[in-house]
Amino acid sequence: MNLTVVVPCFNEERRLPLALDIAERYRERNSRSFELILVDDGSTDRTRQIIEEARRLHPYVRGVRLVRHYGKGRAIVEGVKSSQGELVLLSDVDFSAPIDELPKLEDAIAGGADVAIGSRAKKGAREVDQPFYRRFMGKTFNLMVQSLLLPGIWDTQCGFKLLRGEVARGLARDLQIDGFAYDVELLYLAKRAGYRICEIPVRWMNSDITRVSALRDSSRMLRDILRIRFRR
Repeated sequence: MNLTVVVPCFNEERRLPLALDIAERYRERNSRSFELILVDDGSTDRTRQIIEEARRLHPYVRGVRLVRHYGKGRAIVEGVKSSQGELVLLSDVDFSAPIDELPKLEDAIAGGADVAIGSRAKKGAREVDQPFYRRFMGKTFNLMVQSLLLPGIWDTQCGFKLLRGEVARGLARDLQIDGFAYDVELLYLAKRAGYRICEIPVRWMNSDITRVSALRDSSRMLRDILRIRFRR
């Protein structure tokens, strides 16, 4: 298996059909062996049924179901653990960073990187329709992450990351953060293990639907990065 795409899904009955269309168009344009792992993170809407229908229609679609809602980090971990790809792409369900940006990350891996992360902050990135308050939140959070854990990485939270398969599966075994700060822990563990991380500017389009609460999730993410910093 050449490529695994892991997509966490929590109550995504509105966005999941479009994600499946994007994946199908990608498969039609590429001859590579490819699997799409959709992780149902304890959804209460029709997400599970949509995943089951997709599995029946498309042999490259696989489903992983969590018995209750844990969080994006846990969904990513369970998806990566079941992956078979030589490369593993972690993507948000809305493909805010279009899958057409994938070759940029693949070039970085071919050039010697173990982890290639999409970035909305590096020179050359294009960020479309991101509200000011979310940009401000992101920059503030990143400054804290850089000062405590990951100096020199400017965008830990972009939902578009490519890893060598064995690296992804090894890191997944040690991830403990279930929520949105899993990205920080993933990159921190990769850095501590001596893996080469490459940050690549990508095109990114804002989605009107977001699972991130400005107040609630920001405080949880701050708590989690403190846990990472002082636990390790």
